[in-house]
Amino acid sequence: MTKEPTAAVYSTEQVKRARVAVATVFAVHGAVTGSFATRVPWIQDHAGVSAGQLGLALAFPAIGASITMPLAGRISHRFGARTALRGLLALWTLALILPALAPNLLTLCAVLFVYGATAGMSDVAMNALGVEVENRLDKSIMSGLHGMWSVGALIGSAAGTVAAHIGADARLHHTLAALVLTALGLLACRGVLDLRSEPDEEPPPRFTLPPKSALIIGAVGFCAVFAEGASLDWSAVYLRDILGSSDGVAAASTTAFALTMAVARLAGDRIVDRFGAVRTVRAGGVLATTGGLLVVFSPAPAAAMCGFGLLGLGVAVVVPLAFAAAGRSGPNPSQAIAGVATITYTSGLIAPSAIGSLAEATSLVVSFGVVTALAFGLVLGAGVLRAGDRKVTGSAVGGVPAKSPSGS
Repeated sequence: MTKEPTAAVYSTEQVKRARVAVATVFAVHGAVTGSFATRVPWIQDHAGVSAGQLGLALAFPAIGASITMPLAGRISHRFGARTALRGLLALWTLALILPALAPNLLTLCAVLFVYGATAGMSDVAMNALGVEVENRLDKSIMSGLHGMWSVGALIGSAAGTVAAHIGADARLHHTLAALVLTALGLLACRGVLDLRSEPDEEPPPRFTLPPKSALIIGAVGFCAVFAEGASLDWSAVYLRDILGSSDGVAAASTTAFALTMAVARLAGDRIVDRFGAVRTVRAGGVLATTGGLLVVFSPAPAAAMCGFGLLGLGVAVVVPLAFAAAGRSGPNPSQAIAGVATITYTSGLIAPSAIGSLAEATSLVVSFGVVTALAFGLVLGAGVLRAGDRKVTGSAVGGVPAKSPSGS
């Protein structure tokens, strides 16, 4: 594990300020995603692609992220955690400009690959720094950080909705948003911890398979993200097609699910501090499983909406805790975090299409039966997140330098 130079000792106040800085970084990262998502229809029309071609193009962000995320640790090792995050976050915010410029399918796939690559590398860098701040504060903050990501996504999507409503050109909208978010991101990065490698330390490999610990932890994250992706993309369809609700009620179920996730993550740290990562995830798995059963056996839209709400509550804190557990699971935390991130990105990529394919072969009810089974997997697999329960030694808050889990 990489050690800091002994001069890099941070006071409690400095670490608290670093927490605010990292939280702002998470919000900026989420705002890019929200800004992009609301203008996908405009981008589709501008590129002249069909729905099927758009689906193909939208797979490229996850492909780009999965391929390049292992590079984040090496970049942090080379330049230091603060400089690496500053550069990677700026690349991600500026990448928002690219999709709206794509004139055809080929260029759209190419720019979305770049968009995903910068998203994934900055994601690994900011999560690694978040774990480091959590270690030094000796209290859970990862759920709240991911809650800030959700808040940023909601703000970005709200601004995008306004831009779409007034008919603004997405090229102008995304250029202005990218410039504002880049400035905010660079300002926030000034306050994060400046962790650096020892001069004689070997850099991490450019590409390597994730450690076994990351695969096990990632499997739990896979279950949570699959349930999240399925609910976000298919809850409205489920209420409309299976339970006969109106389009307005169906759309409201998706919004309610997203808000439930955000609120649960913002409140999740207090629960984790009180009960620990394992018991929190196990209880969340029970809630998510109950929600899934309510969806599958629901006689009316209102009951199904409650079920989707329970699903959101149950899976909300799993991914933040998976990142935290990965950051403490072995001698190369950045590599472990990249491995977990790759698995969860993959889950988010395949969930919507897997639900659709299974629904076509059987029914949407059966599809959410599978989601329910995966939710129950959280109950069975919660124990692997035991590393997410903080066991901090040598914390810099007390004046002794701590080891950096960011690989920097």
